[in-house]
Amino acid sequence: MKQYQELLEYVMKYGKKKSDPQGVGNVAVFAHMMRFRPAEELPLLTTKKINLRYVIGELLWFLRGDTRIDFLKENKIPIWNQWAAKEVTEQYGLEEGDVGRIYPAQWIHWKKRNGGEINQIAELVKDLKSNPDSRRHMVTSWNPEDLNVPVAPCHGIFKCFVADGELSLAMIQRSADVFIGVPFNTASYSLLLLMLAQVTGLKPGEFVHILLDTHIYLHHFEQVKLQLSRTPKNLPRVILNSEVKDIFKFSFDDFYLDGYDPYPFIPAPVGL
Repeated sequence: MKQYQELLEYVMKYGKKKSDPQGVGNVAVFAHMMRFRPAEELPLLTTKKINLRYVIGELLWFLRGDTRIDFLKENKIPIWNQWAAKEVTEQYGLEEGDVGRIYPAQWIHWKKRNGGEINQIAELVKDLKSNPDSRRHMVTSWNPEDLNVPVAPCHGIFKCFVADGELSLAMIQRSADVFIGVPFNTASYSLLLLMLAQVTGLKPGEFVHILLDTHIYLHHFEQVKLQLSRTPKNLPRVILNSEVKDIFKFSFDDFYLDGYDPYPFIPAPVGL
C-alpha cells in the first residue's frame, strides 16, 4: 500500500521528537490524509500481515454496544486484554473486563442529558436512507464527560457523504500510532464503509483517513525500517454476504477475503 509506505517515510523524515504518557518517546507530524476505494481494493497492508479476523471482531464488538470485552475473549481476540486487566480498570473505577464508555457505548448507547439514549449507528443508517443529501451524517465517540477510561477514543469522529448514489466516509483520528494502530483503523473503517453501503443500498465510494497527531514510537523504528524495505504487493478484495441488510446482523462468516498475500507479521510493543 503505497500511501502507507509514504506516510512511514514522511513521519520518519519530518517528525518532531515528543514525549508521551508511556515514557517511550515518539516522532510526530500534525495532520495527514490518505484516500482509498475499498470496494476496488481493501487497504489491508501487504508489507506486514494484518489479522483481518481481529479487525472484523473489534468492529462487530463496537456494533454490539457492549463495553465489556467478553465477546472479544470468546472469539480469541486479545487486542483489548491489556486495557481490561484488573490492575488497569480498577484505576478508573471499572470492573475487570470493562473498558468504559468508549466506542461501543458512544456509538450505540449515547446518553442524552435529559435521560434516554441515542443509537448513533441506527440513526445514521436511517438518515442515509431517508435523507442522503443531509450534512449531518456524523457519528462521534468523543464525549468529554466520559474520558476517565483506560484508553480515550483515538478515532473519535466519522462523517458520511452521499453523491450520485455513492457513499463515502471520512474518519478523523486524533491520535494515530502509525506502525500498529493506523493499518488496523484503515482496514476497520473501510469495512464499515462497505457494510453501511450494503445496508443502505448505496454504492461504496471513498474512505478518507484523516490523521491528526501522527506519530511513530521510538521503539518501533527498527520495525518501520524493516517494513520500508519491503515492496508492497497487490491489495486484496473483501466480499460481503449480500444477504445481510441489517448493520447489526453481520457475523464473522459474512466477510470473505480474496487475494491477500502479505509479508510476515512484524511484532512490536504496543503504545497508545
